[in-house]
Amino acid sequence: MDFLAKTTDSVTEMEIRHSNTVRELASECMVLLENDGTLPVRNPGRIALFGNGARHTVKGGGGSGEVNTRNNVSICDGLEDAGFEIASKGWLDRYDDIFNTSLKVYIDKVESIAKERGVPATSVYFEMAFEAPKMPLITEDDYSEALCDTAVFVISRDSTEGRDRTPTKGDYYLTDEENANIDFLTHHFDKTIVLLNVGGVIDMSQLKHRLGINAILLVGQVGNLTGYIVADCITGKTNPSGKLVDTWAKTYEDYPCANEFSSLDGDTDDEFYREGIYVGYRYFDSFGIVPLYPFGYGKSYTTFSNEVLSVTQEGTDIKIWVRVTNTGTEFAGKQVIQIYFSAPEGHIDRPYQELAGYAKTDLIYPGESVNVEVSFTIENFCCFDDNYPAKVIPEGDYIIRVGTSSRETKIEAVVTVPETVIKEKFDRILEDDARYLFEDMRNPGTGKAIHSAVDEAQLASCERRFTLDLYHIRRSIIRYRGVSETHLDEREKEVLTLGSVIGRNAGIAEFIAQFSLEELSELIVGNYIKEGFEDIVFSSAMHVPGAAAETTSLFESRRRIPPLVMADGPAGLRLQPHFKATKNGDLLRGGEIFGLINNPFPEDTPEDAIDYYQYCTMIPVATALASSWNLDLVEQLGRLVGEEMEEFGVHLWLAPGMNIHRNPLCGRNFEYYSEDPLVTGLCAAADTKGVQSIDGKGVTIKHFACNNQEDNRMFSNSHVSVRALRDMYLRGFEIAVKLAQPFCVMASYNLLNGIHTANNYELLQNVLRDEWDYEGAVMTDWFSSFEDVEFLGYDEKNLKYPPAFSRLCVYAGCDMQMPGCAKNAKDIVTAVHTGRLTLSDVQTAAMNVVRLIMKCL
Repeated sequence: MDFLAKTTDSVTEMEIRHSNTVRELASECMVLLENDGTLPVRNPGRIALFGNGARHTVKGGGGSGEVNTRNNVSICDGLEDAGFEIASKGWLDRYDDIFNTSLKVYIDKVESIAKERGVPATSVYFEMAFEAPKMPLITEDDYSEALCDTAVFVISRDSTEGRDRTPTKGDYYLTDEENANIDFLTHHFDKTIVLLNVGGVIDMSQLKHRLGINAILLVGQVGNLTGYIVADCITGKTNPSGKLVDTWAKTYEDYPCANEFSSLDGDTDDEFYREGIYVGYRYFDSFGIVPLYPFGYGKSYTTFSNEVLSVTQEGTDIKIWVRVTNTGTEFAGKQVIQIYFSAPEGHIDRPYQELAGYAKTDLIYPGESVNVEVSFTIENFCCFDDNYPAKVIPEGDYIIRVGTSSRETKIEAVVTVPETVIKEKFDRILEDDARYLFEDMRNPGTGKAIHSAVDEAQLASCERRFTLDLYHIRRSIIRYRGVSETHLDEREKEVLTLGSVIGRNAGIAEFIAQFSLEELSELIVGNYIKEGFEDIVFSSAMHVPGAAAETTSLFESRRRIPPLVMADGPAGLRLQPHFKATKNGDLLRGGEIFGLINNPFPEDTPEDAIDYYQYCTMIPVATALASSWNLDLVEQLGRLVGEEMEEFGVHLWLAPGMNIHRNPLCGRNFEYYSEDPLVTGLCAAADTKGVQSIDGKGVTIKHFACNNQEDNRMFSNSHVSVRALRDMYLRGFEIAVKLAQPFCVMASYNLLNGIHTANNYELLQNVLRDEWDYEGAVMTDWFSSFEDVEFLGYDEKNLKYPPAFSRLCVYAGCDMQMPGCAKNAKDIVTAVHTGRLTLSDVQTAAMNVVRLIMKCL
């Protein structure tokens, strides 16, 4: 086997170039929450550094989102590199000892449980993540050691797939030790800076108004160079220009259905999305609840003013020109212009306001101005009307609001839709079982009433009013696919290969018609885990060690179909950084890394084994990327990932993740962009365009759909109204598909309204392909159709719902079952022989896999 990995561990030119790119861009992902002028610290000197993230900085989330980088620059490392003298090494050393002891105990426990159960250590790692130990209290001796006037306190939180967060101390809330230590700092030091090294929302009620805290910077988790990036921000080398992509509440209970989320109500089998469309700012703004920090909020080292120059219609778009001026005197900076709209009242319930579009300026120097265009399609006014059912633009007046956060806008125009537009007419699909039906929350009008005085005054003075021309808006009635055709082999005497199809000597249908049923079943099931490598089930690719999986190599010789290698994301490629192989190219055991699980090379490794190295770059996690509000930046970092895929021979990136931040406690929110579907869809489209700008490299948008909790994630049933599905949870995926055509879509683990998404024909065929004209392939999430639930850490006796069925994956339009097992293929063959599945369905899946392979060549 030939590997593209390097045979030297020297730092490559690509590593240097990509590291520089991430360092240059990632400051735009950081959000300045508070600052009284303490930041930036322009003359590095002696500072006292504390907190669990000072030396143990979290670069990104765990699980499949992990990236095995060459190094991890902590915030302590970055500040020292920037010229700061760290004056608190005694406290940092004490915490190091506590941390390292706890880590050893954890790893020993994981390995012991795995051995006892007879399962891979990675399976235990998923269900029992490492938790940072309690930190020591800061003492008077630590203060005496410091001899400086400025303290920096780093609050870190780590989250991972397979487990939701909890509203407890040390997770959503600060620990007693953190509170005590911050109190100590604010009483002893002249200046206290708090850095939030977190992947999601935490409780800020005890920090925002605490006397003595001079600045709070949401660092986020921006990759393995976090320390350097933070130091650049703190010293003013860069100016943080991020904005929040989630609403940060005053209390956790302010979120809708807060105590019903995931396991908090004692039921992880059925999750009821009772809030409907009222997620995030849609809920807070409509129900009149004041957040601690609103959606879209973020400060800068400088100040800005903006003036709307024009609001016009051009075709099916509304274009708004805004002049943005840097009114500060010292620092250049960037600003984000956000456009919201308030829909007219009618029989369809609508939020107080919804995001319609946004744009980020280039760097603006003090005293200078730039004109920025924000353009959005009129279709963003659409909503689902269950009466038809259809996607419609209701008639009436739409109020256009322009500002810099959801709570800082001004009415700048009123545009009138003269008649209701039935944009797309659907069949009545995706509905839940009648036993589980419930009423979604409705807008009580509280938010509108609170803002009525200001709104009425602004409306009275608003002179930009015009009626929209609806002529160019496309209207359609969806035609859903019928029964697929069975293809027969009409070229029996000729052995066709993939080259025959590429060379246009045969069509894909002709090619697939030559495969037996048994061969077809192997083609649409992933490459089985090789004997002797069973404990690396989440990193089972053989051609690129450490990659998540690959398609079958059974047809590489006779049919010239190469295997496709798939690597996890979404913050870079998760590959094995160091592996060994024989001179003949046979991969040897050892060196595998999954999170904190590291398998050493065995003692019997041949002395003449060849060492290979594949170090990848970690980019900011998805929430941090979205916080930049810069789609060009997201696309640029997507292209960076595509270049590394090309470097190491990876074909498909199992990213981006794009589920909605329905609740701040979802354990995997760091992998997803935002509480808003427009932000989510646009970011995923930009990421996709970046990766797929590299020829033959593709993305896999995931998890389709409503994978909004991690507890019992494989067997949890998400009960969602069709309105909420179409307007909130499917909309981001629709935007990404229509704007960027990702190579792949990954179905989610959960059931949706009673049906596993991988088995859901209405979701995968009717919506994804028939309504959205999706051209790519669909795959399962890992082990979705795997029936050995004990291997996955579940007790079958305690399951309310069964696993997804292999034959139903094929029927529903889920083309690939990953990572694959012999029983998946056998079940498909049996289902056809017993009449429970048609040969044409299997052929259709196989043709989609072949089309995907051709895109990746």
